[in-house]
Amino acid sequence: MRVEIWSDIACPWCYIGKARFEKGLAAFAHRDDVEVVHRSFELDPHRAKGDTGPVLEMLAKKYGRTLDEARAMEAHVASNAHSEGLEYLTDGRDHGNTFDIHRLLHLAKERGRQNELLDLAYKANFAEERSVFDAETLVALAVEAGLDEAEARAVLADETAYADAVRDDEREAAELGANGVPFFVLDRRYGVSGGQPAEVFTQALEQAWQGRVLQPVGGADTDAEACGPDGCEVPPRA
Repeated sequence: MRVEIWSDIACPWCYIGKARFEKGLAAFAHRDDVEVVHRSFELDPHRAKGDTGPVLEMLAKKYGRTLDEARAMEAHVASNAHSEGLEYLTDGRDHGNTFDIHRLLHLAKERGRQNELLDLAYKANFAEERSVFDAETLVALAVEAGLDEAEARAVLADETAYADAVRDDEREAAELGANGVPFFVLDRRYGVSGGQPAEVFTQALEQAWQGRVLQPVGGADTDAEACGPDGCEVPPRA
């Protein structure tokens, strides 16, 4: 069975959702028969390459909040991350265009190192003070993931390399009705949106294994936190 996961490195709920999915997969009896493929989804595709800035300032501007309120928003996400055993920095991170990261992830997929690069990119973005919007950082991550340095540099230098693959993933997500991430499609039979609890993913895997048609997961919180074109889930004002 194949599980396709649409996500973006800039999406904290994708980071958390991946960890929850992997816990759900570990509890699935047929886990050794599951192929996981990560697909591209840009939350801010129109942001210019090189246009980066602090996450807290971006959140405050996007939602009309103060910097203290933006910190509270990040603390809410951090609490969820920590509950999954993930590190999460609430300050000092930046935000920018993720197209190059997605292109490198397609190279990594061809070389059998996609999951390794994705984990390293998430960690760099959310748990370390390493900007994934810097070409040298991306090359270093690619090498850490087991890719050839010269090949990674060649991909980044050629803006057309894997560009069509990224756009194809995004077009397919739109055709499947995904307007936010993370978005999980199980064997093209079952769909799960958002960073659901691990047990929901186990349930979805079991139902997809039984050959049911694509539909929301029964009993799942369909309002699970996710990121979309208008941003990520924002907790209400106190």
